[in-house]
Amino acid sequence: MNLQLLTKIGYTCISIAVMVIYGLLAGGIMARIRARAYGRYGIPVWQPFLDILKNITQRSAISHGMMFYLGPVFRLTGGLGTYLFIPAVLGSAIFSNFSSAGDIFLVMYFIFLGQLGMALGAGEGGHPYSGIATARGLAQMSAFELPFALSVISLAIQYDTFSIIKIVEAQQYGVLSWTMFTNPLATIAGFIALLGMNMNAPFNIVIAPQEVPLGPPTEYPSQFLSMLQTNRGLFLAAKLTLFMNLFFGGATSIWMLFVKTFIILLANLFVSVSFPRYKPEQSIRFFLKYPTVIGILSIVFMMFK
Repeated sequence: MNLQLLTKIGYTCISIAVMVIYGLLAGGIMARIRARAYGRYGIPVWQPFLDILKNITQRSAISHGMMFYLGPVFRLTGGLGTYLFIPAVLGSAIFSNFSSAGDIFLVMYFIFLGQLGMALGAGEGGHPYSGIATARGLAQMSAFELPFALSVISLAIQYDTFSIIKIVEAQQYGVLSWTMFTNPLATIAGFIALLGMNMNAPFNIVIAPQEVPLGPPTEYPSQFLSMLQTNRGLFLAAKLTLFMNLFFGGATSIWMLFVKTFIILLANLFVSVSFPRYKPEQSIRFFLKYPTVIGILSIVFMMFK
């Protein structure tokens, strides 16, 4: 193994660590802001870090089968794969990751892998409602993947490439060259799909925080829960970075990355605190109607532009 590859791996480890910390901190800040919007005080912004430290020191003697414990592994693999093939900061030696080795379709596969692995793990948990939650999650995932895929196809037509790096480079000619302005329909479809990916209201039908606590946060013990919590921070940062690269011109510095992704997250939060949660059938019908139609229109617009 040559020195160049070892250096690349070291830079990538630093990049992952920074984004995990950023994702967990952003999640804590969003939880605090959401609580204040609802008239509550909320948790400390560093609470996600305390939860991970607490859970990683615990042990469990309960066993639900091999797939139940592979679920968090698949979930973390999906988060890592999603982030590793995205250029977090364009032209940066540390934050470029392995973005030159993949394209947008590979990233989409990794997003799907994490969610599918979590569904397989939940299905072996033994809880009588696991099957219902799995069906809800996979149905909504299929629904929001459709408008996201349509927006990606629209970008491929517009930029004549599936390479995330080339899409970002094509947006480096000023703010008006961002996809947000050159292809607003694809941006709208992608943003609505991002709400579903992040499971923000009104599309938080899987965990349903206002109902009786169920799902991974209560069923997975000790280190497995800490693994899920760590991936929650990384996966959030990865999806925000992907959306920034595709629609908001990417980032040429780490500070620009933090600012842009935080603004996107604030926009997600604004929608989340403004609307009540949909029922599963309402959520699926919504994704298959409005953002899907907008995504189709964006493709037609790019074909005849």
